[in-house]
Amino acid sequence: MAQTQIACPRCRQMIPANVEQLFDVTADPQAKQRLMSGQVNYARCQFCGYQGRLATPVVYHDNEKELLLTFFPAELGLPVNEQERMIGPLIKQVMDRLPPEKRKGYLLKPQANLTYESMIETILGKDGITPEMLKEQQDRVQFIEKLMQVTSKDVRTELIKQNAKIIDEQFFALFSRIAQSAMNSGQEQMARVLIDIQTQLLEETEYGRQLKESVAELEAAQHELQDAGQGLTREKLLDFVLASKSDARIRAYVSLARGGMDYTFFQTLTERIEEASSDEKTRLESIREKLLGFVAEIDKQMEARLKQAQDFVEALLKAPDIEQAVSANLDKFTQDSVEVAQQMLRQATEKNEYERMGKLQKMIQVLQTASAPPEISIIEQLIQLPDAATVEEALTQNPDIVTQQLLDTLTGLATQMESQGDNPEAKAMGDKLSEVYKVALKVSMKKNMG
Repeated sequence: MAQTQIACPRCRQMIPANVEQLFDVTADPQAKQRLMSGQVNYARCQFCGYQGRLATPVVYHDNEKELLLTFFPAELGLPVNEQERMIGPLIKQVMDRLPPEKRKGYLLKPQANLTYESMIETILGKDGITPEMLKEQQDRVQFIEKLMQVTSKDVRTELIKQNAKIIDEQFFALFSRIAQSAMNSGQEQMARVLIDIQTQLLEETEYGRQLKESVAELEAAQHELQDAGQGLTREKLLDFVLASKSDARIRAYVSLARGGMDYTFFQTLTERIEEASSDEKTRLESIREKLLGFVAEIDKQMEARLKQAQDFVEALLKAPDIEQAVSANLDKFTQDSVEVAQQMLRQATEKNEYERMGKLQKMIQVLQTASAPPEISIIEQLIQLPDAATVEEALTQNPDIVTQQLLDTLTGLATQMESQGDNPEAKAMGDKLSEVYKVALKVSMKKNMG
């Protein structure tokens, strides 16, 4: 993505803009996200306040989905032969990057799009997102905007009644993302308004009431499982499930303790069903049927999440600079994607796939560095110093880094090393950490005494 100077379409002042014409997802997995986010080919003028999309030719390529799309803005007013002259080199770049075995017939027939929106719809369509789904999402966004513009609770109630059919799981997920974005960006007033609206939605909509009940049941189930602690067995978990007063509570146990609901768990339930009297047997069979349905639902959701995480990691592995790609997408990593990356590394190691191993190791290293507390980085530098005097000098020159957290981390790491018994390397590291701790404690005491 190249930043260049362009003339503002309104006032003609020179302004910076991120201009990008080729979005080759096969060569650059992040290209699709940049195109969809609207952060490129968009002008914001600090002089006159103009904001809008730039009239820029675009080529989009995805070899896996056999997509080669072109868009040439009509407002440029260029004849077809001139359009082809401008877009031709971009298509040549696409073909030159591909190995011969991946050059297929679709490359000879680029799909021209008359509008930018139709190009985006085509891309999303290949992901299974239909125009109808896009329209529904737009309706949800517009409804949220209307709710934010209204200050009267009664008027909001009427709007909620009129739009009840679109207030579903997807609506609440979208609402949650907008509220979270407002809080993260420091828009406190907007965040407060959204919280008030959310409270009203939870009270006045059918799905909202269901969601509120599910959250309450989830919290109650979590408390029971936590109170059971080490005494939680499959039999105890089954007792909790069978004592549930609502389907929402049963679903909560499934979501919190799916790992314990294995073959042995259901075998125990079946044994209880066989031993039960007629009425109790019917009740237990009904619970088993619900449990199986909820488990299948959770497993399907987990499978979809893992597939999404796997696709995300695989896309990053295709990037020419894996460390840069991971650093640029740190905010998109979830616990699932981290676990998937670690699993992929184990599999690559078993298969001796050295190139893949190297990339995955770099990915995990970047993630570990990003998630490590700052004290770890400080300690790594201190233990490299030759002696206690040098450590003391370094800490004295930078007294602000000598915090209680640093001292606690040093103590914890030293204890970990000592717990490894006769391991000579661990003992040597423990001795070094203890030495650094003593110096840091000395510097800390001097600092506190003034």
